[in-house]
Amino acid sequence: MADELTHETAGTTAPEATGVASADATPTSGAAAGAAPTPEDVMDALSNVIDPELGLDFVELGLIYGVEVNEGNVNVTFTLTTPGCPIGPQVTEQIEEFVGELDGVKAIESQMVFTPPWSPEKMSEDAKFALGY
Repeated sequence: MADELTHETAGTTAPEATGVASADATPTSGAAAGAAPTPEDVMDALSNVIDPELGLDFVELGLIYGVEVNEGNVNVTFTLTTPGCPIGPQVTEQIEEFVGELDGVKAIESQMVFTPPWSPEKMSEDAKFALGY
């Protein structure tokens, strides 16, 4: 069964089932050498993916919609602040770079989606504060 991390919009909670955590969860353990990373490990790596215009990471901005890990195969679903934003290919490269550094990653697949559309409500409180929301 795949471990899955679902980032929900503000005001809702992620399911509490095994293998599922909220996007702002603090990793409690890293992947052992050779073992597949946890969704929390992947989210921690994704915190290095930075929006160049806003200077904040994709996790804090609420742009990571989901992470699934299945036997070392990682699938990341993300969005951009607007469909016309030109940084999609750069984001995909950064996802591959930072997630690929984790022990136990066999393959990385990323999907850019625009449904549901991103809105400032999806940002963390820290990101809202930094951007004046």
